[in-house]
Amino acid sequence: MTDALELDALWEDFHRAVNMTSQELAAWLRVSDADESTEPLPEHAGEPTGQHILAILQKRRTDLTDDDIEVMYEVVDTVTAEADVENEPEAEQTVRRQRLMTLGHDPLRP
Repeated sequence: MTDALELDALWEDFHRAVNMTSQELAAWLRVSDADESTEPLPEHAGEPTGQHILAILQKRRTDLTDDDIEVMYEVVDTVTAEADVENEPEAEQTVRRQRLMTLGHDPLRP
């Protein structure tokens, strides 16, 4: 397990990277997973990582598991790496935004 100071820093970094609320993320996961003829049950919508992030957002820091901490590190690393992308064509920006929103990060938010 991570020590208390490192966990505090990770908690802050994660909540800075994930700038969507749990309700916004849940809605996005449902929309992104729906197609013309079906819509998944809310608790099964979206990618497993998106569902895991949603579960983390609903937890207290003291309830985090080792798996949660691993996902939090992955999210922070991915969002940080993706934030450095510049001068993308508009179509790629849309795909990147949708991919990041699956992780709870909307790059159009300040």
